Amino acid sequence: MEEDNKSGQALSTMAILEAALFLSHEPLSLEKLRQVCETTPQEIRDSLEKIKEELEKDDRGLVLLEMPQGYQLGTKPEAAAYVEKLFAEEEYTRTSLSRAALETLAIIAMKQPVTRLEIENIRGVKADGVIDNLLKKGLVKVTGRKEVLGRPLLFGITEEFLQYFGLKDLAELEDLKKIWLTDTVFPEFGETK
Repeated sequence: MEEDNKSGQALSTMAILEAALFLSHEPLSLEKLRQVCETTPQEIRDSLEKIKEELEKDDRGLVLLEMPQGYQLGTKPEAAAYVEKLFAEEEYTRTSLSRAALETLAIIAMKQPVTRLEIENIRGVKADGVIDNLLKKGLVKVTGRKEVLGRPLLFGITEEFLQYFGLKDLAELEDLKKIWLTDTVFPEFGETK
């Protein structure tokens, strides 16, 4: 679809998508993008693919992220350190995750659903405070209770986790697990390090 702008020139679907993705603070679904551009889902997908290809060039600082909630523009990891300087004085950047939080997140992501005790056995330290912080940040969630004595809570990752780490969906996480777990050994429940 082509829209006439103020100068009378036609604006392409790709240009409209870029503008919408640039201005949005949250991922935009395919349906939302279709409504904005007033075109077919296939034309949206084709235009998104062209945008993605253009952004993947070495001289570009952005990437097109595809997440369960939709599409969003993000900063290339290589450019992040430079962009952080821009917002450092304004204290704009979201709080970074501690090493303990990252370790705990990795365990939850790799072994989900997992109990607090299983996490503590792997890490070798208490995890109550770290898990509480991850719950508050929305990166993990309670997925149920384990059917054992005491019925401990089970934890898993959230959509926010996928978005935070730039993952499209759980399938991408499963691919990463296969690669990572070939080099990493987690102790089984009850084992010591």
